[in-house]
Amino acid sequence: MLLAAGTAGFGREVARVIDIEALGGIVTKAVSLEPRRGNPAPRVAETRGAMLNSVGLANPGLAAFRREMLPWLGQLTRARVVVNVVGHAAGDFAEVVGALADEPCIAAFELNVSCPNVEQGGMEFGADDAVLARLVQGCRAATAKPLLVKLSPVLPDPARTAQAASEAGADGFTAVNTLPAQVYDANGKSRLGAGSGGLSGPPLLPVGVKITRLVSRRTGKPVIGVGGIRTGADALQYLEAGASLVAVGTAALADPRAPERIVRELEDLLAQRGAAGLHDVIGTGI
Repeated sequence: MLLAAGTAGFGREVARVIDIEALGGIVTKAVSLEPRRGNPAPRVAETRGAMLNSVGLANPGLAAFRREMLPWLGQLTRARVVVNVVGHAAGDFAEVVGALADEPCIAAFELNVSCPNVEQGGMEFGADDAVLARLVQGCRAATAKPLLVKLSPVLPDPARTAQAASEAGADGFTAVNTLPAQVYDANGKSRLGAGSGGLSGPPLLPVGVKITRLVSRRTGKPVIGVGGIRTGADALQYLEAGASLVAVGTAALADPRAPERIVRELEDLLAQRGAAGLHDVIGTGI
């Protein structure tokens, strides 16, 4: 199990309340070439059974990440580190990946292609298969480490998009990112400073499970299932849909002990089924 991008900072922020070494690893919050201030406050809003966030990919930038965050991440001995990468242009992704490619503590890169592409007038990188393929090709040329493409939940054909990324050099996928959403207060004013944001939490679970199934079957490559996982049974749904790993995000924000609890619950469910390990349930959903 991983801690999902954007929900655990760069790891050190949650180290006193979450035993990262007891989990599979962490996907860091976004890293971009230059520092990003992010969106205006408020950046988070609760809604019925879910949460909206509009952080705006705020981060200190590549140089500060290497100087201030990497040394701490390098002390982890068991947990794997996956770096989430963002950019304004396709070349930004490859430049960040290339700069970090030789860092021994980094196991893989997660390409957040749901962010706006300034070269295409603000359209998401992942919304155009050809644009996405070029972005992945650039990153592939910059590193031999695994590249994971984080898919949007609103793609018209996620399996086709994943196939295009796979053919361009992607090693796997994260399914899925948050759903575009908006919520108003009693006075008709947006509860988020930037207006809209991304919906996460339980409502995202069936969407992520469906896309995981489609992508894993189409590409045959590993998928990290993320979105709405609160219990071991939720995690099991992703595995049955074909996910090789799962990641927890919103649940850990509400309860920092949730990831460790979910792992225990999943172990109990596997034991009840007589499964020797995760390989006995991955992709078994009908």
